[in-house]
Amino acid sequence: MPYLRAFGSWLPPRRVPNAELAPQLGVTPEWILEATGIEERRYAADEDTVAGIGLLAARDCLEHAGLAAADLGMILAASGSSERFCPGPASRIAAGLGLNATPALDIPVPSCGSLIALALAAQLTPSVGRVLVVGAEIMSRLVDLTPDSKDTAILFGDGAGACLVDPESGFARIADWNWYTDGASSEILKVEAGRFSMDGRSVILQAARKIPRAIGDLLARHQIAPSDVEAYLLHQANLNLIARVAAQVNAPRERFYTNIARYGNTSSASLLIAACEWHREQTAPSSGPIVFAAFGAGLNWGALLAVPC
Repeated sequence: MPYLRAFGSWLPPRRVPNAELAPQLGVTPEWILEATGIEERRYAADEDTVAGIGLLAARDCLEHAGLAAADLGMILAASGSSERFCPGPASRIAAGLGLNATPALDIPVPSCGSLIALALAAQLTPSVGRVLVVGAEIMSRLVDLTPDSKDTAILFGDGAGACLVDPESGFARIADWNWYTDGASSEILKVEAGRFSMDGRSVILQAARKIPRAIGDLLARHQIAPSDVEAYLLHQANLNLIARVAAQVNAPRERFYTNIARYGNTSSASLLIAACEWHREQTAPSSGPIVFAAFGAGLNWGALLAVPC
C-alpha cells in the first residue's frame, strides 16, 4: 500500500521581481501580476544544473523522511528542461546520492511529470520498495526575454521538489489516481530545439476544462464531496487558472494552496514544491483528503487522491 512519507524542495536564492523583467518584455509589472498572479520568481545560477538542483531537493526530502539514500528502491525524475535528453537527470541524481545500482528513470514531461511520477511510484512501491520522486526544472533557460516571448517569459522560474513514496508508512495513503493523454492537441505546449513554446489561450481553455473533470471524476469515484477535501495541491501554472479550477470544482478557494506569487511557474517542480511548503506549514496531522492535480505537455493531465492515515 503506497504512502506519502515526506517532501523536500530547493529554490535558487536569486529573486527576479516583475519590475526586473517588465522593461525587457515591453510590459508593466502590474500587467504581469494581473495576468499571472506572479510577483517574483527564482532563477538558477549559471553553474546550476537540473540534476544538481534535483539532488538538493532529494537530500532535503530524505532528511525529513529520516532515511538514507541506501533505503531507496528507485528514483523517478521529472523534468522538461534538462540540459541533455539522454542520460537525463535521474541517473545523475542517483550518482549524487552515492547509488550505483538503484534503478533511476527519467520522465521528460513538463508541468505534469511529477504527477505522473507519483502515480507510477504508487504502483511500483509494492515491488521495488521506497520510491523517491524528484521534479527539477530550470525553465528560465528555455524562454527568451523579449517582447515577442512575453506571454511565456513572464511565467517561468526555476526550482526542484521531491517526495518519498513508501510502501509501509507515511502521513497519508495514496488511494487512487487518474491520468489522461491527448496527443492530438500536443502541439499547443512543447519544448523543441531547446525552446519552450505555448499557445497560452488554448492551454488555459483546455486546462480549465480537463483539470476540474479529472478531480471531479476522482472524488465521485470515492464519494467525496469537493468541500470535504482538506487541500488541493495543483501544478502552479497561473493563479487565474487555479481560481477557475476552484470555481469549476465547486470547492472553497482557500483550500487551493498557492505559492506561485513567490516562485512563478516551475513546471514539473511546482507540484512538489507546493506540496512541501503546504505540508511543513501544517500544525496538526492531516484530517481530510488531499488532492493533487496537474496539466502539461503531451497533453497529459490528471489527479491523485491521498487520504490521511
